[in-house]
Amino acid sequence: MGKLDARTIAERALEIGDTEGLDAVTIRRLATDLGVTPMALYWHFKNKDQLLVGMADHLIGGFVPEPADERPWLEQLRGLTHGLIRTLRIHPCAKNVIEQIDPISVPNFLVVWDKALGLARTAGFDVEESCLITKYLLQSALSIADAPVHFKAGRTGEEIAEMVRVKRAGLQSLPPETYPYLVEMASPLVAGADPAFYDSFGVDLVLRGIEALAAER
Repeated sequence: MGKLDARTIAERALEIGDTEGLDAVTIRRLATDLGVTPMALYWHFKNKDQLLVGMADHLIGGFVPEPADERPWLEQLRGLTHGLIRTLRIHPCAKNVIEQIDPISVPNFLVVWDKALGLARTAGFDVEESCLITKYLLQSALSIADAPVHFKAGRTGEEIAEMVRVKRAGLQSLPPETYPYLVEMASPLVAGADPAFYDSFGVDLVLRGIEALAAER
């Protein structure tokens, strides 16, 4: 095995998190998987908290925002959001990792966050509004990236089809006079949207709201 570095450790930790959950990610487990002693990992990460930060930094490091250019701010913000979603989706455990760390401690995230703040200011929002916009945008990106429409790991196609059938039947059995729209839309509600449409519609929904607010400034 080559020289052990923080990137190798973080990548293996993310792989374990994807398949077994973050509780399975420990210094001892990583040392065993990587064929080293726990002390070798302590040179890079002193504890689980530092390891989670390293995982988040490695994760976000897969996305390099485009430098500022002449495109309208909304187009740049759209590209940044889509890029972040694609990056987060590479690892199913990404949402859980991000939720357990302080983003301020993640260097690669700071780069993305700073650009988003700059684009919000360019759009005419004040400091407080820009802060809120970027926070909402991050939460939206996390939710879209983590959507069940993309992650169905651990189940066969037949199992998924049966789950959909049972859920659809449950909604369709509701009294239509009380729940007319749930009954009417039972199939699309449980089957889910096309993954590409799910992403594009979700990003549009968020950014159109930002665009409308910007137009009022």
